[in-house]
Amino acid sequence: MTEINLNMYHAVALGAVMYWLGNVLTRKITILSRFCIPAPLVGGLTFAILNTILYASGIAFVTFDNTLETVFMVMFFTTVGFTVSIPLLMKGGKAVLLLLGLSIVMIVLQNGLGGAVMALMGKSPLYGIGCGSVALVGGPGTAAAIGPDLEAAGAVGARAVSIAAATFGLAAGSLMGGPTARLLINKNHLQCKTVAASDGEMAELEPEHFTSTSNRFIKGFMFIVLCVGIGNWVSARLTEFCGFSFPAYIGAMLVAVVVRNVADGIHTEYPGEEIETMGNMFLSIFLSMALSGLKLWQLVDLALPMIVCLALQVVLMFLFCYFLVFRFMGRDYDAAVMTAGFIGFGMGATSNAMANMQTLTKRYGPSPTAFFAVPMVGGLFIDFFNAAMIAFNIGLWS
Repeated sequence: MTEINLNMYHAVALGAVMYWLGNVLTRKITILSRFCIPAPLVGGLTFAILNTILYASGIAFVTFDNTLETVFMVMFFTTVGFTVSIPLLMKGGKAVLLLLGLSIVMIVLQNGLGGAVMALMGKSPLYGIGCGSVALVGGPGTAAAIGPDLEAAGAVGARAVSIAAATFGLAAGSLMGGPTARLLINKNHLQCKTVAASDGEMAELEPEHFTSTSNRFIKGFMFIVLCVGIGNWVSARLTEFCGFSFPAYIGAMLVAVVVRNVADGIHTEYPGEEIETMGNMFLSIFLSMALSGLKLWQLVDLALPMIVCLALQVVLMFLFCYFLVFRFMGRDYDAAVMTAGFIGFGMGATSNAMANMQTLTKRYGPSPTAFFAVPMVGGLFIDFFNAAMIAFNIGLWS
């Protein structure tokens, strides 16, 4: 079978084309826009499905150099770090703490469910961790990093199992988030506090506009790349200090938090709108590239215990979010948007969460609380707790 390898330049060009295709499809296919399915997901999965068909037919398959995908991911999360204002955190800390508490409970449930299913079906519970928080709350990066530890503990092939489960979770997290939040919004007649409703449902919001100059964009971009560079060193030091790997973007996010608050403290000009706009650009291209590179044929080879486990994880996530997350976060519009974000990072990655919420807020109105709390929990705090719980479960079941 022919392997077609795209270098990093070809890969980013393909991601741009798939993002454009996703936008066209979401405009043309009513059900996609109605259920708030993100355009990068639509375009990326379209290519992933085509690639799977080529692979299954024995003709060829496409692989990618994901260097620039990683760069765009880190740069996007750096822009998220710039949104963290310490004074605002002090005021909005309650939402962060509540969401973090719910996330820790979800980690326990995912690993407990995964371990129980595997044990009942005659497999090692360690595979259940691979189909639990390693792949779902953790995402592909954690799956690739922790998989060897599961194998060392006795679960042969656990790395492939974890990565395949994470692949499933990326798609499921994006597919579930928007429809679940839309169901909550419509059922409870929720409205954004800052946008007036018409005919019982929000009209499609116009894109944001703001006045800027090229100098402000240049300054914002320089802030971002400065934090990326210093953040790479910070991530390496954190890994050495804690003894386990952190996602590549953690250091850059932390540095961005410091830079933002120092800039606020000394009252220097901070190009917030420009950084936010660049963040949307980085998110769109990163997510489009990541989903285009999914090897969906890995799911075809999943054993029955994995299929059962992942199906039950989807049910668990829906029920937990519909009945608990929405209720505990306030049963209002912000809670519905945070529910979509929770599903995004609880099943796949924080980028899924941001894409879910971005699509919703474009249609129904802004939710500053959600865009503050979800990245803080999904992109920063939860990784620390997930790593600790994974280590505990490995020691318990090995």
